[in-house]
Amino acid sequence: MGDMVTETDTATYKTKVTAAFNGAAATYDRLGVEFFTPMGARLVDIAGPRPGQRLLDVGCGLGATLLPAARLVGSEGSALGIDIAEAMIEEAGREAARQDIGNVDLQVMDGEHPDLPARSFDLVLGSYSVIFLPDARAALARYAGLLRDGGRIAFTSPVFTRDTFPFLPPLFTDLIPMSLLRHLPPAWHPEQLHRQLHSWLEDPADLTTALHTAGFGQVEITDETVDMTARSGEAWVEWSHTQGMRLLWQHLPADEAATLRTRLTTALNALRGTDNLIHIDVPVRYVTATVSR
Repeated sequence: MGDMVTETDTATYKTKVTAAFNGAAATYDRLGVEFFTPMGARLVDIAGPRPGQRLLDVGCGLGATLLPAARLVGSEGSALGIDIAEAMIEEAGREAARQDIGNVDLQVMDGEHPDLPARSFDLVLGSYSVIFLPDARAALARYAGLLRDGGRIAFTSPVFTRDTFPFLPPLFTDLIPMSLLRHLPPAWHPEQLHRQLHSWLEDPADLTTALHTAGFGQVEITDETVDMTARSGEAWVEWSHTQGMRLLWQHLPADEAATLRTRLTTALNALRGTDNLIHIDVPVRYVTATVSR
């Protein structure tokens, strides 16, 4: 695959992503690892939803960002969560009911092409979702069109560096041999990932330019660490099968997968703290911007 991604490539990618998240919905972020919940809560803190606002959460998953944001906009506001995976939407609905949050609407929808009215939201959120869309920069411009005058976008991204294993904290660069990437499909090889993601997300100046081009101003970028916790190395490995690393597990030969699993569980279990949990610092980039009109 070259620099240009064809419609067939995109459709195939979205089909695979939908199937993966439908399959993972029942256990997604519920396997003894805490990451998306604290990251989503922090994104909401930074975004600062206010009572009465209308907000949209793109790629809402089980509601780690959507639900705390919905609480803040209150009964006079509304919160719409969209996700490409129907099972995620169903699980998020059940979670909203469990938490007795009644101002939430959930719809199965392609976050890259949201079929929603123009200028109908005060805030668009996207935690580890927006930036992974096949053409995220074009999607950003569509979100600008969905925002009312003065509306804002807030999203998270990994802090990309060229010397770390894709999508994982620096710790794993020493634990996962980069040579294993040879088993990935061409679209996920390092050089392709650099073109799709690093080329505009790694340098804050490039990210700011992309947001300006999409129709946003007042860009603020903050890098922080999220304290990922896992109850065991085994739990983290199981969790990784439902997250960004799942594609690697799917393509590893059985013997190499078994070796990697042992290596990871042993190394992670050795990191247990006095609270009997494994703590992993995950660099996360928090981005906010205001529509330029």
